Amino acid sequence: MAVGTSRLAETHGTYPCASTDPEALMIDPDDLPDGLVVADENGRVICFNAAAVRITATARADAVGLPLERALPLEDLKGRRWWALTDPYGGLATRVGQPERNLLLPGGREVLVSARYVREHPTGPLRRLVVSLRGTEARRRTERSHAELIATVAHELRSPLTSVKGFTATLLAKWERFTDDQKRLMLETVDADANRVTRLIAELLDISRIDSGRLEVRRQPVDIAAAVTRHVQAHIASGRSPDRFVVRIHPGLPALWADPDKVDQVLGNLLENAVRHGEGTVTIDVAPTAAPRDDEEGTAVTVSDQGPGIPEESMARVFTRFWRGSKRGGTGLGLYIVKGIVEAHSGTITVGRGPAGGAEFRFTLPVGLPAHLS
Repeated sequence: MAVGTSRLAETHGTYPCASTDPEALMIDPDDLPDGLVVADENGRVICFNAAAVRITATARADAVGLPLERALPLEDLKGRRWWALTDPYGGLATRVGQPERNLLLPGGREVLVSARYVREHPTGPLRRLVVSLRGTEARRRTERSHAELIATVAHELRSPLTSVKGFTATLLAKWERFTDDQKRLMLETVDADANRVTRLIAELLDISRIDSGRLEVRRQPVDIAAAVTRHVQAHIASGRSPDRFVVRIHPGLPALWADPDKVDQVLGNLLENAVRHGEGTVTIDVAPTAAPRDDEEGTAVTVSDQGPGIPEESMARVFTRFWRGSKRGGTGLGLYIVKGIVEAHSGTITVGRGPAGGAEFRFTLPVGLPAHLS
Protein backbone atom coordinates (compact mmCIF):
# COMPACT_ATOMS: atom_id res chain seq x y z
CA MET A 1 0.00 0.00 0.00
CA ALA A 2 1.61 3.27 -1.06
CA VAL A 3 1.52 6.42 1.02
CA GLY A 4 -1.77 8.09 0.35
CA THR A 5 -3.65 4.92 -0.60
CA SER A 6 -6.92 4.32 1.22
CA ARG A 7 -6.39 7.55 3.16
CA LEU A 8 -3.95 5.62 5.39
CA ALA A 9 -6.88 3.48 6.45
CA GLU A 10 -8.67 6.72 7.32
CA THR A 11 -6.74 7.01 10.60
CA HIS A 12 -3.32 5.51 10.27
CA GLY A 13 -2.25 2.65 8.11
CA THR A 14 1.00 0.99 7.22
CA TYR A 15 3.91 1.96 5.00
CA PRO A 16 5.78 -0.50 2.75
CA CYS A 17 9.53 -1.04 2.94
CA ALA A 18 11.50 -1.32 -0.29
CA SER A 19 11.46 -5.02 -1.13
CA THR A 20 11.22 -7.37 -4.08
CA ASP A 21 9.00 -9.62 -2.00
CA PRO A 22 5.34 -9.17 -2.91
CA GLU A 23 4.60 -9.72 0.78
CA ALA A 24 6.61 -6.60 1.56
CA LEU A 25 7.06 -5.71 5.23
CA MET A 26 4.46 -3.17 6.28
CA ILE A 27 5.40 -0.64 8.95
CA ASP A 28 2.77 0.65 11.34
CA PRO A 29 3.23 4.40 12.02
CA ASP A 30 2.87 3.61 15.72
CA ASP A 31 6.17 1.72 15.48
CA LEU A 32 8.03 4.90 14.51
CA PRO A 33 10.07 6.59 17.26
CA ASP A 34 9.13 10.10 16.05
CA GLY A 35 5.75 11.73 15.80
CA LEU A 36 4.09 11.36 12.38
CA VAL A 37 1.20 13.53 11.23
CA VAL A 38 -0.14 13.24 7.68
CA ALA A 39 -2.70 15.55 6.09
CA ASP A 40 -4.52 14.83 2.82
CA GLU A 41 -4.97 17.05 -0.24
CA ASN A 42 -7.65 19.01 1.61
CA GLY A 43 -5.45 19.69 4.63
CA ARG A 44 -7.27 17.31 6.95
CA VAL A 45 -5.37 14.95 9.22
CA ILE A 46 -5.52 11.29 8.15
CA CYS A 47 -2.63 9.93 10.27
CA PHE A 48 -1.69 10.79 13.84
CA ASN A 49 0.60 8.16 15.31
CA ALA A 50 1.26 7.18 18.92
CA ALA A 51 4.44 9.28 19.19
CA ALA A 52 2.52 12.33 17.97
CA VAL A 53 -0.11 11.66 20.63
CA ARG A 54 2.62 11.54 23.29
CA ILE A 55 4.46 14.65 22.08
CA THR A 56 1.40 16.85 21.58
CA ALA A 57 -0.76 15.43 24.40
CA THR A 58 -3.62 15.27 21.89
CA ALA A 59 -5.73 12.15 21.53
CA ARG A 60 -5.71 10.54 18.09
CA ALA A 61 -9.49 10.56 17.92
CA ASP A 62 -9.49 14.32 18.54
CA ALA A 63 -6.93 14.99 15.80
CA VAL A 64 -7.91 12.74 12.88
CA GLY A 65 -10.31 14.50 10.52
CA LEU A 66 -9.51 18.00 11.77
CA PRO A 67 -7.84 20.65 9.60
CA LEU A 68 -4.09 20.45 10.18
CA GLU A 69 -3.84 23.93 11.67
CA ARG A 70 -6.38 22.95 14.35
CA ALA A 71 -5.02 19.46 15.06
CA LEU A 72 -1.46 20.78 15.22
CA PRO A 73 -1.62 24.48 16.19
CA LEU A 74 2.05 25.38 15.90
CA GLU A 75 3.62 28.80 16.34
CA ASP A 76 7.14 29.99 15.69
CA LEU A 77 9.26 31.56 18.42
CA LYS A 78 7.84 34.99 17.54
CA GLY A 79 4.26 33.85 18.12
CA ARG A 80 3.26 33.61 14.45
CA ARG A 81 0.94 30.78 13.38
CA TRP A 82 3.14 28.37 11.48
CA TRP A 83 0.74 26.94 8.90
CA ALA A 84 -0.57 30.37 7.94
CA LEU A 85 3.03 31.58 7.66
CA THR A 86 4.30 28.70 5.49
CA ASP A 87 1.06 28.08 3.55
CA PRO A 88 1.97 24.55 2.36
CA TYR A 89 -1.14 24.20 0.15
CA GLY A 90 -0.54 27.52 -1.59
CA GLY A 91 2.49 29.48 -2.60
CA LEU A 92 5.21 28.09 -4.81
CA ALA A 93 4.44 24.70 -6.29
CA THR A 94 8.15 23.86 -6.45
CA ARG A 95 8.53 23.63 -2.67
CA VAL A 96 9.36 20.15 -1.37
CA GLY A 97 9.12 20.71 2.38
CA GLN A 98 10.29 22.55 5.46
CA PRO A 99 13.61 21.88 7.27
CA GLU A 100 13.56 20.95 10.93
CA ARG A 101 13.14 23.86 13.33
CA ASN A 102 11.97 24.66 16.84
CA LEU A 103 8.26 25.50 17.07
CA LEU A 104 5.85 25.92 19.95
CA LEU A 105 2.77 23.92 20.88
CA PRO A 106 -0.01 25.48 22.97
CA GLY A 107 1.32 26.13 26.45
CA GLY A 108 4.74 27.10 25.14
CA ARG A 109 6.12 23.54 24.86
CA GLU A 110 8.91 23.31 22.28
CA VAL A 111 8.94 20.64 19.59
CA LEU A 112 11.18 19.98 16.59
CA VAL A 113 9.15 19.97 13.38
CA SER A 114 10.00 19.14 9.78
CA ALA A 115 7.62 18.68 6.84
CA ARG A 116 7.63 16.97 3.46
CA TYR A 117 5.36 18.00 0.61
CA VAL A 118 4.22 15.03 -1.48
CA ARG A 119 3.11 15.80 -5.05
CA GLU A 120 2.16 13.48 -7.91
CA HIS A 121 4.52 15.46 -10.17
CA PRO A 122 7.09 18.17 -9.30
CA THR A 123 4.86 21.19 -9.77
CA GLY A 124 1.52 19.57 -9.15
CA PRO A 125 -0.88 20.25 -6.27
CA LEU A 126 -0.08 18.94 -2.82
CA ARG A 127 -1.44 15.44 -2.33
CA ARG A 128 -0.04 14.72 1.12
CA LEU A 129 1.65 16.81 3.79
CA VAL A 130 3.87 14.61 5.96
CA VAL A 131 4.97 16.18 9.24
CA SER A 132 7.62 14.77 11.58
CA LEU A 133 7.65 15.73 15.27
CA ARG A 134 10.43 15.23 17.80
CA GLY A 135 10.71 16.25 21.42
CA THR A 136 13.54 18.57 22.41
CA GLU A 137 14.60 16.65 25.53
CA ALA A 138 17.49 14.80 23.86
CA ARG A 139 18.80 17.97 22.24
CA ARG A 140 18.56 19.86 25.53
CA ARG A 141 20.45 17.09 27.33
CA THR A 142 23.18 17.31 24.69
CA GLU A 143 23.32 21.09 24.98
CA ARG A 144 23.54 20.86 28.78
CA SER A 145 26.29 18.27 28.50
CA HIS A 146 28.26 20.50 26.13
CA ALA A 147 27.77 23.49 28.43
CA GLU A 148 28.98 21.45 31.42
CA LEU A 149 32.00 20.29 29.44
CA ILE A 150 32.91 23.85 28.48
CA ALA A 151 32.49 25.06 32.07
CA THR A 152 34.60 22.18 33.42
CA VAL A 153 37.35 22.75 30.87
CA ALA A 154 37.41 26.49 31.56
CA HIS A 155 37.65 25.84 35.30
CA GLU A 156 40.35 23.19 34.98
CA LEU A 157 42.43 25.30 32.57
CA ARG A 158 42.25 28.51 34.55
CA SER A 159 44.28 27.33 37.55
CA PRO A 160 47.34 25.85 35.78
CA LEU A 161 47.45 28.58 33.14
CA THR A 162 47.31 31.27 35.84
CA SER A 163 50.18 29.53 37.60
CA VAL A 164 52.23 29.20 34.41
CA LYS A 165 51.65 32.83 33.51
CA GLY A 166 52.48 34.05 37.02
CA PHE A 167 55.71 32.13 37.41
CA THR A 168 57.02 32.86 33.92
CA ALA A 169 56.22 36.57 34.27
CA THR A 170 57.97 36.65 37.65
CA LEU A 171 61.04 34.85 36.35
CA LEU A 172 61.31 37.10 33.29
CA ALA A 173 60.97 40.27 35.36
CA LYS A 174 63.17 39.32 38.34
CA TRP A 175 65.45 36.53 37.14
CA GLU A 176 68.56 37.86 38.91
CA ARG A 177 66.83 38.10 42.29
CA PHE A 178 66.21 34.38 42.67
CA THR A 179 68.60 31.64 43.67
CA ASP A 180 69.06 28.58 41.47
CA ASP A 181 66.96 26.49 43.86
CA GLN A 182 64.11 29.01 43.70
CA LYS A 183 64.28 29.10 39.90
CA ARG A 184 64.22 25.29 39.76
CA LEU A 185 61.16 25.13 42.04
CA MET A 186 59.29 27.65 39.88
CA LEU A 187 60.20 25.85 36.66
CA GLU A 188 59.18 22.49 38.12
CA THR A 189 55.81 24.00 39.05
CA VAL A 190 55.41 25.39 35.53
CA ASP A 191 56.30 21.96 34.10
CA ALA A 192 53.74 20.19 36.32
CA ASP A 193 51.00 22.67 35.41
CA ALA A 194 51.84 22.36 31.72
CA ASN A 195 51.45 18.59 32.08
CA ARG A 196 48.01 19.15 33.64
CA VAL A 197 46.95 21.20 30.62
CA THR A 198 48.34 18.56 28.25
CA ARG A 199 46.41 15.79 30.04
CA LEU A 200 43.20 17.79 29.92
CA ILE A 201 43.57 18.42 26.19
CA ALA A 202 44.24 14.71 25.66
CA GLU A 203 41.04 13.89 27.59
CA LEU A 204 39.03 16.29 25.45
CA LEU A 205 40.39 14.72 22.26
CA ASP A 206 39.51 11.27 23.59
CA ILE A 207 35.96 12.37 24.42
CA SER A 208 35.56 13.85 20.95
CA ARG A 209 36.70 10.59 19.33
CA ILE A 210 34.53 8.44 21.59
CA ASP A 211 31.40 10.54 21.01
CA SER A 212 31.91 10.53 17.24
CA GLY A 213 32.84 6.84 17.06
CA ARG A 214 36.31 7.66 15.73
CA LEU A 215 38.41 6.21 18.55
CA GLU A 216 41.06 4.16 16.76
CA VAL A 217 42.41 0.94 18.25
CA ARG A 218 45.83 -0.11 16.94
CA ARG A 219 46.09 -3.72 18.03
CA GLN A 220 49.44 -5.17 19.02
CA PRO A 221 50.48 -8.02 21.32
CA VAL A 222 50.09 -6.75 24.90
CA ASP A 223 51.62 -8.30 27.99
CA ILE A 224 48.90 -7.24 30.41
CA ALA A 225 50.69 -8.71 33.44
CA ALA A 226 53.83 -6.67 32.68
CA ALA A 227 51.72 -3.55 32.15
CA VAL A 228 50.05 -3.95 35.56
CA THR A 229 53.42 -4.51 37.25
CA ARG A 230 54.85 -1.43 35.54
CA HIS A 231 52.03 0.79 36.80
CA VAL A 232 52.35 -0.51 40.35
CA GLN A 233 56.11 0.09 40.31
CA ALA A 234 55.50 3.66 39.10
CA HIS A 235 53.27 4.31 42.13
CA ILE A 236 55.87 2.83 44.46
CA ALA A 237 58.61 4.95 42.86
CA SER A 238 56.49 8.06 43.47
CA GLY A 239 56.43 7.36 47.21
CA ARG A 240 53.58 4.91 47.77
CA SER A 241 54.25 2.04 50.14
CA PRO A 242 54.84 -1.32 48.42
CA ASP A 243 52.60 -2.87 51.07
CA ARG A 244 49.67 -0.97 49.66
CA PHE A 245 49.53 -3.13 46.51
CA VAL A 246 48.72 -6.79 45.95
CA VAL A 247 49.09 -8.11 42.40
CA ARG A 248 47.68 -11.50 41.47
CA ILE A 249 48.52 -12.86 38.04
CA HIS A 250 46.68 -16.09 37.26
CA PRO A 251 48.23 -18.69 34.96
CA GLY A 252 46.87 -19.45 31.52
CA LEU A 253 46.40 -15.88 30.27
CA PRO A 254 45.60 -15.95 26.55
CA ALA A 255 47.56 -13.92 24.04
CA LEU A 256 46.03 -10.44 24.05
CA TRP A 257 45.96 -8.12 21.05
CA ALA A 258 45.03 -4.59 22.05
CA ASP A 259 46.21 -0.99 21.82
CA PRO A 260 49.03 -0.84 24.41
CA ASP A 261 48.80 2.93 24.93
CA LYS A 262 45.06 2.77 25.58
CA VAL A 263 45.40 -0.25 27.88
CA ASP A 264 47.96 1.79 29.82
CA GLN A 265 45.47 4.64 29.98
CA VAL A 266 42.78 2.35 31.42
CA LEU A 267 45.12 0.79 33.98
CA GLY A 268 46.57 4.16 34.97
CA ASN A 269 43.14 5.68 35.55
CA LEU A 270 41.76 2.76 37.58
CA LEU A 271 44.88 2.50 39.75
CA GLU A 272 45.00 6.25 40.31
CA ASN A 273 41.35 6.23 41.36
CA ALA A 274 41.92 3.34 43.77
CA VAL A 275 44.96 5.00 45.34
CA ARG A 276 43.54 8.51 45.50
CA HIS A 277 39.91 7.84 46.41
CA GLY A 278 40.15 4.43 48.08
CA GLU A 279 41.85 3.28 51.24
CA GLY A 280 43.85 0.31 52.48
CA THR A 281 45.25 -2.33 50.15
CA VAL A 282 44.72 -2.00 46.41
CA THR A 283 44.36 -5.44 44.82
CA ILE A 284 44.89 -5.98 41.09
CA ASP A 285 43.74 -9.36 39.85
CA VAL A 286 44.54 -10.49 36.28
CA ALA A 287 42.91 -13.70 35.12
CA PRO A 288 41.71 -15.41 31.95
CA THR A 289 38.01 -14.95 31.36
CA ALA A 290 35.94 -18.07 31.86
CA ALA A 291 32.34 -19.15 31.48
CA PRO A 292 29.72 -18.76 32.81
CA ARG A 293 30.63 -15.18 33.71
CA ASP A 294 32.21 -14.44 30.34
CA ASP A 295 31.28 -15.71 26.90
CA GLU A 296 34.49 -14.95 24.99
CA GLU A 297 38.12 -15.86 25.48
CA GLY A 298 40.12 -12.97 26.82
CA THR A 299 41.55 -11.36 29.94
CA ALA A 300 39.78 -9.89 32.96
CA VAL A 301 41.44 -7.27 35.17
CA THR A 302 39.92 -6.43 38.54
CA VAL A 303 41.03 -3.43 40.62
CA SER A 304 39.61 -3.20 44.14
CA ASP A 305 40.38 -1.25 47.31
CA GLN A 306 39.35 -1.25 50.95
CA GLY A 307 37.84 2.21 51.13
CA PRO A 308 34.22 3.21 51.75
CA GLY A 309 33.26 2.15 48.23
CA ILE A 310 30.72 3.73 45.92
CA PRO A 311 27.16 4.24 47.16
CA GLU A 312 24.68 1.89 45.52
CA GLU A 313 22.63 4.77 44.17
CA SER A 314 25.70 6.24 42.43
CA MET A 315 26.90 3.12 40.63
CA ALA A 316 24.70 3.73 37.59
CA ARG A 317 26.39 7.12 37.07
CA VAL A 318 30.03 6.11 37.58
CA PHE A 319 30.85 5.94 33.87
CA THR A 320 29.02 9.14 32.91
CA ARG A 321 30.69 12.47 32.27
CA PHE A 322 31.63 14.60 35.28
CA TRP A 323 30.92 11.94 37.89
CA ARG A 324 33.22 12.42 40.86
CA GLY A 325 33.47 9.89 43.64
CA SER A 326 34.84 12.43 46.11
CA LYS A 327 35.76 16.08 46.43
CA ARG A 328 39.44 15.40 45.86
CA GLY A 329 39.70 17.08 42.49
CA GLY A 330 39.68 15.71 38.97
CA THR A 331 37.59 16.52 35.94
CA GLY A 332 35.18 13.62 36.30
CA LEU A 333 35.98 12.55 32.73
CA GLY A 334 38.43 9.70 33.37
CA LEU A 335 35.99 6.82 33.88
CA TYR A 336 33.87 7.97 30.93
CA ILE A 337 37.00 7.70 28.76
CA VAL A 338 37.95 4.36 30.31
CA LYS A 339 34.55 2.92 29.38
CA GLY A 340 34.87 4.27 25.84
CA ILE A 341 38.33 2.70 25.42
CA VAL A 342 37.26 -0.69 26.78
CA GLU A 343 34.16 -0.76 24.55
CA ALA A 344 36.26 0.26 21.53
CA HIS A 345 38.14 -3.01 22.15
CA SER A 346 34.76 -4.85 22.21
CA GLY A 347 35.25 -5.36 25.93
CA THR A 348 33.09 -4.62 28.96
CA ILE A 349 33.63 -2.79 32.24
CA THR A 350 31.60 -2.99 35.44
CA VAL A 351 31.69 -1.48 38.90
CA GLY A 352 30.62 -3.06 42.16
CA ARG A 353 31.58 -3.59 45.76
CA GLY A 354 34.81 -5.47 46.47
CA PRO A 355 35.33 -8.27 49.00
CA ALA A 356 36.66 -5.76 51.56
CA GLY A 357 33.79 -3.33 50.98
CA GLY A 358 35.60 -0.86 48.74
CA ALA A 359 35.06 -0.10 45.07
CA GLU A 360 35.76 -2.87 42.57
CA PHE A 361 36.23 -2.17 38.86
CA ARG A 362 36.44 -5.11 36.48
CA PHE A 363 37.13 -4.85 32.79
CA THR A 364 37.46 -7.62 30.26
CA LEU A 365 39.29 -7.50 26.94
CA PRO A 366 38.69 -10.20 24.32
CA VAL A 367 41.68 -11.73 22.55
CA GLY A 368 40.98 -9.31 19.70
CA LEU A 369 43.15 -10.69 16.90
CA PRO A 370 43.67 -8.26 14.01
CA ALA A 371 41.61 -9.01 10.91
CA HIS A 372 44.59 -10.37 8.95
CA LEU A 373 45.27 -12.98 11.66
CA SER A 374 41.73 -13.97 12.59
